[in-house]
Amino acid sequence: MTEPAIRVAGLEKTFRVPVREAGLGAAVRSLFKREHREVRAVDGVSFTVEPGEIVGFLGPNGAGKTTTLKMLSGLLHPTGGDATVLGHTPARRQAAFLRRITMVMGNRNQLQWDLPALDSFELIRAIYRLEPSDFRRTRDEFIEILDLGELVKKPVRNLSLGERMKMEFVGALLHRPQVLFLDEPTLGLDVTMQKRIRTFVAEYNRRYGATVLLTSHYMADVQALCRRVIVIHHGRLLFDGGLAELATSFDATKTIGVTLKDGSADLSAYGEILSSDDGRILLRVSRADAPEVTTRLLRDLPVADLTIEDPPIEDVIERVFADAKDERDDATAAAKATAATAASD
Repeated sequence: MTEPAIRVAGLEKTFRVPVREAGLGAAVRSLFKREHREVRAVDGVSFTVEPGEIVGFLGPNGAGKTTTLKMLSGLLHPTGGDATVLGHTPARRQAAFLRRITMVMGNRNQLQWDLPALDSFELIRAIYRLEPSDFRRTRDEFIEILDLGELVKKPVRNLSLGERMKMEFVGALLHRPQVLFLDEPTLGLDVTMQKRIRTFVAEYNRRYGATVLLTSHYMADVQALCRRVIVIHHGRLLFDGGLAELATSFDATKTIGVTLKDGSADLSAYGEILSSDDGRILLRVSRADAPEVTTRLLRDLPVADLTIEDPPIEDVIERVFADAKDERDDATAAAKATAATAASD
């Protein structure tokens, strides 16, 4: 049986942060007695990723995604739990481990700002002690896939954001890592450049069988690359499964699109109207009622076109986070009520 490329068991990370009130007096008091509070960024997360998988790692800002990736890449030590990547303990930062992974963060630069990217690539070759002929073959292959051409001869500071991001990918993958941690790699890029980066990641995965753990707020990235997603919120795991299963698990609705032959009409009797534009009406109905509503629409109205779809993945993710917030608020309210009852007794 093949060992998982990434194994996470009860992983935790707690930060101790200083707390003080605003004002000069509070600032002076903090010089003599500083108060702290604990912030749990990752709270007992467990999952595995098999070799060659591309997995979306999703959550709102502050959910603990980047903290988890930093622990898996060895940049942070966990407070509790256990994690292994390719059989290594990341926090030890062993050379054999570092040669087999990489981490790419959107809008973060690792290349020398004032030098052409080619010079930075040579520095990376020296750091990883790559054999020159293999290095040149890999470098030229990536330059061709990303259509970089003469751009590699320009100082990095003179490149656009999208061009710099492509250079960052080349630099990060020159040593052909087996595990890629990608943290918002298309952040701030235009649609065309996002697509080019996605194509490159998919091609690298296909050619080298690399394992990829990807965080992104662009659902197009996730839908294009990931069959499986892991969703966390407030440091806790909410969902781990197929992307297609996410809608089934968290949104019991379907979206029906209707175009009538003789223009628009009031279809509120058939479901919740989401929009009506240029004669096309979108209805939200329960998943269980979708077949019956579809039959009624075709029977009662002059339908020119009809589609049935799952809700957009963005809406599903939003619902996941909303449900998690409601559960957290309910738990907090229950705890306060219990505490109040105990105090009164």
